[in-house]
Amino acid sequence: MSGADSPKLSMIVPVHNRLDCTREFLDSLLQTTQAHNFELIIIDDASSDGSKEFLDQLRDNRIQLIRNKEQQGYAKSINLGVKSATGEFLVLLNNDLVFTDGWLEPMLQCYEEKLRVGTVGNIQKNIFTRSIDHAGIIFDLIGRPDHFGKNFPFLFPFDYREFPAVTAACMVIKRSLFTSLNGFDEAFLNGGEDVDLCLRLGEKGLRNLIAGKSQVWHHVSATTGRRNYDNENCRLLIARYSKRLLNRGQKDWPIQYLMRYWGKPWLYNGPKLIDAMLRILKLKSGDSKWAKEKRAQIMNT
Repeated sequence: MSGADSPKLSMIVPVHNRLDCTREFLDSLLQTTQAHNFELIIIDDASSDGSKEFLDQLRDNRIQLIRNKEQQGYAKSINLGVKSATGEFLVLLNNDLVFTDGWLEPMLQCYEEKLRVGTVGNIQKNIFTRSIDHAGIIFDLIGRPDHFGKNFPFLFPFDYREFPAVTAACMVIKRSLFTSLNGFDEAFLNGGEDVDLCLRLGEKGLRNLIAGKSQVWHHVSATTGRRNYDNENCRLLIARYSKRLLNRGQKDWPIQYLMRYWGKPWLYNGPKLIDAMLRILKLKSGDSKWAKEKRAQIMNT
């Protein structure tokens, strides 16, 4: 799926500072997508570090620049960019990614090979540690979203795998589908909007997939303000989807917890480790006291 056969793509990326990341992002993106027919919509979300001047100097007729006078955050910026998009597919991106050859094709191919696709994400590796950062989104016992595979040294190869959600740091979705859902819910601030979108797609019987042959590098924690609203965003998700999240968390969390600190046993929390082992052995189910207490703390903050 390249060259003249490619669908037109609308790549959309909000930028708030981190000019160093933006330079590397653009260089690698343009180098690895030469075979594709695309437009790139950059939303400068009130940057103050020289990003404005750098973006002004870009000379590429595929690039459209939108400026926010005040910082709006990821969800609002993406929704604004989508209003200007013309492609059949949206490719939603963060500016802290570095792209590798062949990252895009497996994500697009998923729409040809798989039925009832909602979104497609990919594997993201920590550029500093070379470990996995994201290979899908699952949930813990509290109901919080978590990156499947985070800190794993490797994953067994796979073509495609279904997850409850995928991160919008690198996500492909049909524009018609995104707009039919009115885009991201702007109540979420720099996090959670992607999970909410995927869960809404799941309610419609659509699948959120990870393309295992698509891999990119991620400057983990480079996005400004990424963690400032975690509790608020988590509270919204639990309030809307509590039963689904808790049921899924009981399935996903035990193995995820054991694998998270594999090879670093001193990082385990004793009661949580016992909890996870009992669940794996089918000796425990339902809620846990520590998870219930933490959930109540989040909901009452």
